[in-house]
Amino acid sequence: MLVSEQNIKYLKVGLLICSPVMFVLYLALGAIELPITEVITVLKLTVLGNTAEARDLFPKTTAILLHIRLPRAMAAMLAGGALAMAGAATQGLFRNPLASPDILGISAGSSLGAVVAITTGLSLVHPLAIPVATIIGALGTALLVYALALRSSLLQQLLFVILSGLALSSFLTGTTSAILLMAKQYEISQYIFWTMGGLEGRLWSHVLWPAPVIFIVGWLLWRQAHGLNLISLGEENAHGMGLNVQRAQKITLLCSAVLTALAIAISGPIGFIGLMIPHLVRLLVGPDHHRLLPLSALLGAIFVLLADLIGRTIVAPHEIKVGILTALIGGSYFLILLARIQRQGKL
Repeated sequence: MLVSEQNIKYLKVGLLICSPVMFVLYLALGAIELPITEVITVLKLTVLGNTAEARDLFPKTTAILLHIRLPRAMAAMLAGGALAMAGAATQGLFRNPLASPDILGISAGSSLGAVVAITTGLSLVHPLAIPVATIIGALGTALLVYALALRSSLLQQLLFVILSGLALSSFLTGTTSAILLMAKQYEISQYIFWTMGGLEGRLWSHVLWPAPVIFIVGWLLWRQAHGLNLISLGEENAHGMGLNVQRAQKITLLCSAVLTALAIAISGPIGFIGLMIPHLVRLLVGPDHHRLLPLSALLGAIFVLLADLIGRTIVAPHEIKVGILTALIGGSYFLILLARIQRQGKL
C-alpha cells in the first residue's frame, strides 16, 4: 500500500494535537470531575515548581492530580508506549505483522513471577513486590530463550526463537497452574485480578523507577530502525547491504523483551497493544521503522490513556480494568481484519 507523505504529516500533527488534549481530559474526568482550567493551572504551577501555590489555590484538585491521577496517567502512557514499540520492533524482526513480544514467553514468565510473589506473601510486605517479581520473571524467561537461541544459531533461524518461546511459555504456564492449585483462595483471587491488567492504585513509586529505563531502551530500539528496514528485505539482502544482522537481531530482541517486561511490571498484562497498534500504524504510515517505532509508541500511549479513561468513567464510581477493554477492542479489530483478508482471498 502506497502511503503519501501528506497523510503521514497529517497523522503526526493529529497525534501531537491529540496527545495533550487526551492527557488533560484524562486528568479532569472521572468519578470526581475536575474543572479543566484548574487542571491546566495546577499542571503549569507544578511544572514551574510552585506546587505550594497550586495547593493553596486549588487544594482538592492538586491533591487528586498529584497523588492519584497524574501517576496513573504516566503509568498508562509508559505501559502503552512500551508495549506498542516492542510490538512494532518484534513484527519487523520476524517480518510478520501478526507477531508480538508474547512469542518470547515474556507474559508467561511475568505471570510466574507474580504468582510466586503472591503465594509467598511478598506482595503483602511491599507494594512493589509484584512489579519487581514480574520483571524478574519476564526478563529471566527472555534471557533463557535468548541463551537457547544462541546455542542453535538463532540469528540464522529465528523460527527457533518462536519455538523456544512457545515451549517455555507452556512450561511456565503449567508451573503457574501447579502453584495456584496449592494456593489459598484469596491468593488465587489476587492473581486473577492481576492478570486482568489494570492501573488502579498506581503511585509515583510504580512509575519513577521504570520510566528512565523505558526511555533509554526505547531510544536504543529506535536506533535499530535502519537495520529493521534492511531485515524486512530479507537477511541475505541485509547482509549484502553491509548490516551486521546478528547484532541487530540481538539488540532488537533484548530491547523488545526489556520494554515488554517493564510494561507488565507497571500495569500487569495488557493484551493486544503490541499486536494491534503497530499493525494499525503500519497501515497508515507504511513500513519505515524510523516513523513506525515512535508513532506506534505515541499511539499506544494515547490508546491506553483512552481505554483507561473509558474504564474509569463509563460505570463510575466503579471501574472496568483497562486490560479487559483492550482485549475487547483488540479482539474485535482482529476479527474484522481476518474477515477482510479472507474476503480478499489472502488468508
